[in-house]
Amino acid sequence: MLYTTFKLARDANACTTSYRQFARHVGGVRKYGPDSPIPLTDILEACGFDDALWALRCATEPELAEILSRHLAADFAEHVLHIFEDKYPGDDSPRKAIQAARLYADGDITAAARAAAGDAAGAAAWAAAGAATGDAAWAAARAAAWAAAGAATGDAAFAAARAAARAAAGDATGDAAFAAARAAARDAAWAAEREWQTKRFLEVLRDTPEV
Repeated sequence: MLYTTFKLARDANACTTSYRQFARHVGGVRKYGPDSPIPLTDILEACGFDDALWALRCATEPELAEILSRHLAADFAEHVLHIFEDKYPGDDSPRKAIQAARLYADGDITAAARAAAGDAAGAAAWAAAGAATGDAAWAAARAAAWAAAGAATGDAAFAAARAAARAAAGDATGDAAFAAARAAARDAAWAAEREWQTKRFLEVLRDTPEV
């Protein structure tokens, strides 16, 4: 399990609205204790996925949080990787970027190698954006690039989560004649991807040993 504290969240410039929302949830900062450990699962329950994911950057175990953040980013990107590979079966740069993100998280490759993989995935993303296939393949490749290239703790997972969700939503339907149906399908796809990401995030938190 990973934890943060009210003090760490405040020092990291937590969103005022979310900070106050969680403080009300636990009966106030003074009552709970500004330095008392807060499980990220509690933030997920009280404030939602985005706030819990953000809290990775102010965890009480920052090194572990960074490792998990990078692996989560890779998980999120890999979940929609098929969208890109279905459209560009000969381009494995996003897959290599995801692999590089995992290797870097575990200390098995250098930052330069990880950055090179991220650059390659980014180039693939821009190539996809310039093609007629639309936003879904672009977002899938971009998610892989973020997974490899995210620098600060939490940033990689957050950006990959958004890009992966956009990829899933953009792939829902492509017929311009059915704009309303497409919008509804995208909303459903976005919600489904976010639900999967939340479930995966919760699994990772629960599987993390106490430090």
